[in-house]
Amino acid sequence: MTSAQDHPQTGASAPVPEKGRVTISLDAMGGDLGPAAVMTGAARALDAESGLHLLIHGDSTVLEPMASRFPVLSDRAVICHADRAVTMQDKPSQIMRHGKDTSMWSAIAALRDGQAQAAVSCGNTGALMAVSMLQLRRMEGVNRPAIACLWPARGKHGFNIMLDVGADVKADAPDLLAYAIMGVTYFRNGFNEPRPRVGLLNVGTEDHKGRAEIRAAHELIGGHEETGRYEFVGFVEGSDIPAAHVDVVVTDGFTGNIALKTGEGTARLIGDFLREALRSTLVSSLGALLAKGAIDRLRDRIDPRRVNGGVFLGLNGTVVKSHGSADATGIAAAIGLAAKLAQSGYQGRMAERLVIAARSAQDTAQEGVAE
Repeated sequence: MTSAQDHPQTGASAPVPEKGRVTISLDAMGGDLGPAAVMTGAARALDAESGLHLLIHGDSTVLEPMASRFPVLSDRAVICHADRAVTMQDKPSQIMRHGKDTSMWSAIAALRDGQAQAAVSCGNTGALMAVSMLQLRRMEGVNRPAIACLWPARGKHGFNIMLDVGADVKADAPDLLAYAIMGVTYFRNGFNEPRPRVGLLNVGTEDHKGRAEIRAAHELIGGHEETGRYEFVGFVEGSDIPAAHVDVVVTDGFTGNIALKTGEGTARLIGDFLREALRSTLVSSLGALLAKGAIDRLRDRIDPRRVNGGVFLGLNGTVVKSHGSADATGIAAAIGLAAKLAQSGYQGRMAERLVIAARSAQDTAQEGVAE
């Protein structure tokens, strides 16, 4: 296992990645299950993707013994020492001022400095967003970055995208337009869909419903279909999030985070109820054995670990936030998502359309004032 220490900015002296390979910067010290789950997930991700390499940030005295159990980590991973870890109790403001010796800071710094093409952490969400914004900066035309998540859905691609799911609890009409542009670019490149369909989450589908900023966003998003190369389906409700008639669901971070956690909790509840029902009697257990293939497919379809990883959109760099409670399977999925995005080239196309949409929205606002 290669170890790197004492880089003046990142805590790592790893070389700039060679052309033709993907390098992901991984914060190994965040998360509820500790670095053991992260290292196991890292090994699984490397096994699944031959062109993938990792910069793993954290306490080398803890990580190196764990890494020695996985030969693949010796070949394609570098341990980058960091003295401290960001805890779930740390305030973002504290980490911004005093967090340069943490594994989270080091992981984002490696992305900023071009040593990696994307970063992954399952640590404190607020701190990760603050550190990412500080080091990577926002794209032009973005006032508030957003976190986008994949949501199992009935459509042909099997997933929809929803954003924001927790980066910021509020969003004005121009912010929601930016979310639509970002979500569409993410979906288009992730699923090869030339013209994704966008819906704006509301308390009803009627035009007169919702807060004033939601109705203003309806007009803005509807007026920029050609700029963003999407189809606007109008207002959608919570029951439409997994529907087949929409690909990108736009909302503020407060609403989106509640919807996300509710959906995940419901999926786990259904899984628990199903297991209890199938084990309740001898006959039901026999039926479960006969239906094992179908049950396994259902479990995989609703398993939150398969789509673990919210993507920070609107920053000058790709950051994937894994769930804090993610196990090795979920962490491997988050690393795989980061690798796929790193290879897609979506960032450049997103930046171009955000600038166009922001300038157009500004012109529209100025015309309204003049009138």
